[in-house]
Amino acid sequence: MTAPAQAPIRVLLVDDDALVRAGLSMILGGTGDIEIVGEAGDGAQVPPLVAAHRPDVVLMDIRMPGVDGLAATEALRAAPSPPEVVVLTTFHADAQVLRALRAGAAGFLLKDIAPADLVDAIRRVAAGEPILSPAVTRQLISHVSDGGRGHRAERARALLDRLSEREREVALAVGRGSSNAEIGRELFMSVPTVKAHVSRILTKLGLNNRVQIALLVYDASG
Repeated sequence: MTAPAQAPIRVLLVDDDALVRAGLSMILGGTGDIEIVGEAGDGAQVPPLVAAHRPDVVLMDIRMPGVDGLAATEALRAAPSPPEVVVLTTFHADAQVLRALRAGAAGFLLKDIAPADLVDAIRRVAAGEPILSPAVTRQLISHVSDGGRGHRAERARALLDRLSEREREVALAVGRGSSNAEIGRELFMSVPTVKAHVSRILTKLGLNNRVQIALLVYDASG
């Protein structure tokens, strides 16, 4: 029996530059397993397009006139059953990128990314894998001056206190940038057990992904 064809990954492109959108559409639309379901040039257009087309992934430019990508990302990720959001930026270290990651974006891509890497990133995000490692998150954080650290440290420690001792060990390892396999070797667990712990941590703390765990661990160390 022939296996049923897998549904294409549905992508919404959000960028105020029509040429950028055209380039992204050409790269992604030619893969066969990715479908461009809509385009927007302003963050204000995103909610109705998401409601109408139910994309799996939103490629979101940060800097746009009107409603910028940051506000649009925060609104999307606060809604029920949101699509994954990937931030498009020209900067490696940017306070707005960090804020988008705190809001639950699955990662960020530089606009000069190679086409093959862009396609791979979309596939990974659609499969539930953030495209920003905790190690890169720490590098980003270390280059960004971000106020309110004291308040966040207090909140982060209170959240981590909700975890069991084993869950806390896993969270700290995620914050160090360890992979599931590395955490398993360090803590003498199987990879499925590590994954189960990570899932419980996300549920207990109301987080979206591993990036947010790493950010929380960073905040708690302040």
